[in-house]
Amino acid sequence: MQQQYVMGIDIGTSGCKTLIIDDQGRVAARAIEEYPLSTPRPGWSEQDPEHWWQAVKSTVRHILKDFEHISDIKGIGLSGQMHGLVPLDKDGKVLRPAILWNDQRTGKQCQAIHDTVGGIDGLLKLTNNRMLPGYTGGKILWVRENEPHLFERFRVILNPKDYIRFRLTGEYATEVSDASGTGLFDVRERDWCYLLLDRLQIPRDWVPHCYESPEVSGQLLPGVASDLGLPAGMAVAGGGGDSVVQTTGTGLVEPGILGTTIGTAGIVAMALDRCYDNPDGKLQVFCNNMPNKWHTMGVTLAAGGSLRWVRDMLGGAENEIAKWTGEDVYELLSKQAARAEPGSEGLFFLPSLSGERCPHPDPHARGGFIGLTLRHTRRHILRSVFEGVIFSLRDVAELIREMGLSIAQIRTSGGGALSDLWRQIHADVFNSEVITVSGSAEGGAYGAALVAGAGVGVWGSVEEATQVVRAETKNEPIKENTEIYDKLFPVYQDLYGALKNSFDRISEIYS
Repeated sequence: MQQQYVMGIDIGTSGCKTLIIDDQGRVAARAIEEYPLSTPRPGWSEQDPEHWWQAVKSTVRHILKDFEHISDIKGIGLSGQMHGLVPLDKDGKVLRPAILWNDQRTGKQCQAIHDTVGGIDGLLKLTNNRMLPGYTGGKILWVRENEPHLFERFRVILNPKDYIRFRLTGEYATEVSDASGTGLFDVRERDWCYLLLDRLQIPRDWVPHCYESPEVSGQLLPGVASDLGLPAGMAVAGGGGDSVVQTTGTGLVEPGILGTTIGTAGIVAMALDRCYDNPDGKLQVFCNNMPNKWHTMGVTLAAGGSLRWVRDMLGGAENEIAKWTGEDVYELLSKQAARAEPGSEGLFFLPSLSGERCPHPDPHARGGFIGLTLRHTRRHILRSVFEGVIFSLRDVAELIREMGLSIAQIRTSGGGALSDLWRQIHADVFNSEVITVSGSAEGGAYGAALVAGAGVGVWGSVEEATQVVRAETKNEPIKENTEIYDKLFPVYQDLYGALKNSFDRISEIYS
């Protein structure tokens, strides 16, 4: 039988990844291109959507340059950073830089949304989720209040991957997992919450048509196809928001397996076979990439982002070594961190460099090193960053356990999954087996390709598509390390509460 292929495109925060996989789940080609992030004010985060589009074109052309089976590519799946606001005018032109998922400017607007519908409990009845500062809904109101000259020109509201869909196909569309993260979506009914849109005076026709994730949402435009080197009319599937679809790409399709992702953000997630209620809205309950299935998760905003910050601020020596030797700078940092003992001799790192979302939805939260002494060295500082990120993931996982869901195994993915040190700390902090699977490090692009493959008939369903996923690495907990981390974790949990008032005061001064 003729080999079949699927393309996945992921619009990440730091760059675009495009890959091609075959019908056995093997990666046949990949390319990555970075683009800039703008922070015009503290707590703000923006990008120019044109940078995404140029990166898509560049990476697609790159992987097709030497690919000999272009005619056997059956479809394209899209993934992307969730929650971002891309407003378009009547001609489909972008009106302002996209406001991203980790932007924290909309606390006031989110509170106003809650007040409009009778508080958090009122909103949970409508959508089963809080309106968090990163969500799209608060951003729309922020623009209405602060940039009315632009707001009056709004005609369409898209998320990042759906802007790329528009450029590829000319269609205004989204799918259920990404729509869930706008804060304007009824995840129980898997449709827009039109009552909420009306209450917020957001026109109903501003939100795009919503598909199930595997459904074909459009075809490649002839001019775009010619420009990219692909056949015109190629199917583009619904795809998935990155926080959801990258867990699908690791095979999380049934309850019991906990998925963690260490990308720019840290994601802790589990598939659900029904739509659970979301008490207090501390977690996020979204539609999954499979019809009639859901997904619960909590997101910390600066996981791999914390290590990237350390690389830029403290990794001067490693950056120079990497430049001259070709070694991976993160592996060099990991080797230094591994020289410190588990627990970093009582040094804690709080990874709230972009505010926080879960388990403390607080745009004022700050990062910090707590417990520094004269004994601490650079290697302790580095190790504490690795440990602090994993502590933050366990903090989220405790909420999932409180829903009555057990954890039989952890599957980790994202760039952080490449680090054996991070995987071992992960196993030790959680006292659980931690595995990676084929595609773990590929992020949302891999899951998007699987979902698209199900939609175009390469596989019969998303569940069948995930059967190509294979275990690759396994880390078992080390008993003596687990004992140390079990003593330190409650201390970590107490730090946010002890420092919250200070965070608020700092934010008042520098707002």
